[in-house]
Amino acid sequence: MTDKISKEPSDARPAGSGPSGVPYEAIKAIPVRHYGRWVSAVVVVALLGWLIYAFSQGNIIWDTVWDKVFDPSVLDGLGNTVIISVASMALGLVLGILFAVMRLSKNPVTGAVAWLYIWFFRGTPVYVQLLVWFNLSLIFQYINLGPIYKNETVDVMTPFMVALLGLGLNEGAYMAEIVRAGIQSVDEGQTEAAHALGMSQTKTMWRVVLPQAMRVIVPPTGNEFINMLKTSSLVSAVQYTELLRASSNIGNTAGAVMEMLFVASIWYLALTSVFSVGQYYLERRFARGSTRNLPPTPWQRVKKNLATFKRSPEMSA
Repeated sequence: MTDKISKEPSDARPAGSGPSGVPYEAIKAIPVRHYGRWVSAVVVVALLGWLIYAFSQGNIIWDTVWDKVFDPSVLDGLGNTVIISVASMALGLVLGILFAVMRLSKNPVTGAVAWLYIWFFRGTPVYVQLLVWFNLSLIFQYINLGPIYKNETVDVMTPFMVALLGLGLNEGAYMAEIVRAGIQSVDEGQTEAAHALGMSQTKTMWRVVLPQAMRVIVPPTGNEFINMLKTSSLVSAVQYTELLRASSNIGNTAGAVMEMLFVASIWYLALTSVFSVGQYYLERRFARGSTRNLPPTPWQRVKKNLATFKRSPEMSA
């Protein structure tokens, strides 16, 4: 007895074809036109061009600006700006860590002292604090630390010392809050695990908590330092010859006040740009432990945009 296999008619069709066997037509995607973007871009470029033209036609001797950019006095003031900014930021960072730990301490006395310090230095303008330190000799003629140190206040409170104390103590109050927020962002289980391993409170803080808190602490700290570079211009009021004071001295002597202010602005922009790049890569380094895919660097973004720009004419063709 032979088996008979009946063959049913097949409905199989070539891939990519319709019910009648006719191939589907390729979809041609037409990008949406964003006319609002073009209009806003034209308006912004027009306003920017108008602003540049206005300054180019103003009563400004631009040759003086370019001639004085690398003036030795300006470069000395630039160096002093970097020195006082780095020194004040270092002092503020040390004080910030100290008072943040004190603020989080279970000791009510240290907690209250830390709160009082933060409240006072955040609540009063840094310019007022600079003037107080500058005129401290009106209150105390001598600084007397007993057998350790004694000297006249006017000899101790030099312009650099006044600037360091004024900027550093003020920055310490802000850094204390930044560090406190970073410490509190670390899960408490990390501290409990460290204590279970027999680590002391101090060792746990320095070896476990702070390294993990740096991911939260670094970004605002970088912003604070960039802000410090600009805030350092206030110390010109206490006779410290930083960038703004050095530029103003030349401007007042040569009768080129506005030109020298532009020179100072050029160098402030250069400083903030350089340190902003450093801040970006520092943040990127500390983000490695928490982000699987790191965001592209500025150079990677440029290459990606260029590649997209090159592909666009090909797609339109």
